[in-house]
Amino acid sequence: MFEKVISQNLILVVILPLALVCAIFLYAVPNSNFQLNLFASCQQPALSSHSNSEPEFKILIGILTLPEKYERRQIIRNAYSLQQPAIQNGQIDVRFVFCNLTTGEQKTFIAMEIMTYRDIIILNCTENMNKGKTYTYFASLPHMFPGKQRPYDYAIKSDDDTYFRFNNLVASLRDKPREDVYWGKGFEPMTTDPKNPPFMVGMGYAISWDLVEWISTSEFARNNSEGVEDIFVGLWLNIGEKGKNRYDMREKMYDFHGEEPKDFPPETIAVHMLKLDFTWAVTLRMFNVTNRLESSRLYHL
Repeated sequence: MFEKVISQNLILVVILPLALVCAIFLYAVPNSNFQLNLFASCQQPALSSHSNSEPEFKILIGILTLPEKYERRQIIRNAYSLQQPAIQNGQIDVRFVFCNLTTGEQKTFIAMEIMTYRDIIILNCTENMNKGKTYTYFASLPHMFPGKQRPYDYAIKSDDDTYFRFNNLVASLRDKPREDVYWGKGFEPMTTDPKNPPFMVGMGYAISWDLVEWISTSEFARNNSEGVEDIFVGLWLNIGEKGKNRYDMREKMYDFHGEEPKDFPPETIAVHMLKLDFTWAVTLRMFNVTNRLESSRLYHL
């Protein structure tokens, strides 16, 4: 008898009011996709730009970062996800790249991130900047996609203080060869031939997939993996006589240097040195990232 009373009270107090609220909501907003959005928020896909049709070409952006930079990752996820709908005929997949996790907190929190976003790569290495992490990243990629002849046309190594503008990135790479390509911002002080910079600076550079595969099998690269990472990638390619199709984007890739519109030209591909939330906010505002925000009674900015 007591259980029956509880069951009846549960229906009256909880279930019926909830059903009434849902009915009112659906009646007031008949075209709402509330249910879809509710469940989508619990099952976010990995950050990717591809649609159902086969893309013209594919780019992997590996952002080398640290496990504890949770807030920075979320800023980057938000910034890049808002660019995805504008990409035409190209696929860009963004992944955050760590070495081995070392604490229980990291393993728990990052497991939750992986389950939510599916956009994290964990390499078998000790966390470092210039002691082989970049080599491990490139050398590990072919083993992560077994059986696929060319899962991506280009792989980019990027920093977590770099912001790419996807449309300009795609436009810059679309007409380039798919083999033997080394693309980025050439290091100007050491460049004697503008068309053949010795290396691309570490803010973000791309190599074609054949060069990714070559690095994974190169004894020279494996034996010379420790050092200033961007210089050493250039060294591998120079000694191996690889990356002969070099493209220097230095005019369109630059360090953050001001807060005025003139400091952010429309042809920009990437902005670097976004070390602070303030510099991220200025950059995103200058490129009108939040202009599509719809008005609502639920918030004001």
